[in-house]
Amino acid sequence: MGQRFAELSEKHIQFMVEQRIFFVGTATADSRVNISPKGMDSLKVLSSNRVVWLNVTGSSNETSAHVQQAPRMTIMFCAFDGQPLILRLYGVARVVHKNDADWANLFSLFKPPTRYSTDI
Repeated sequence: MGQRFAELSEKHIQFMVEQRIFFVGTATADSRVNISPKGMDSLKVLSSNRVVWLNVTGSSNETSAHVQQAPRMTIMFCAFDGQPLILRLYGVARVVHKNDADWANLFSLFKPPTRYSTDI
C-alpha cells in the first residue's frame, strides 16, 4: 500500500540520487498528459520539500508549455535494481528562463550540459 509523506526524508533523497532515470509528468485541463523520461544528472534536491530540475532533453518543450498554463507536475522515480520502490513527487512547478532573476543561481547548481552525438 502506498504511503504519503509531507516532505522528503534522507532515505527518499538517497534513493532519488541513486536513480539514473526519472519521469516528469504534466498536463493542462485540455491537453494530453505528457510523460518524459529524464536523467543526465538534471535534478537537484534543494530541501526536504523543494527540487530543481534542468530541462535538457526532449523533442519539444511540452512540459514547459504545460507548466506555464497549469503548474502541476509529478516527478516519478522507480527502482530498476534492488528492492522494488516507486517514489512520486507531487507539486507545483515553475518555469525559469535565462532572463529570469533566479536563472543564474539555479543554473549554477548543474554541470554545463554537453551535446550528445546521435550518430550510431
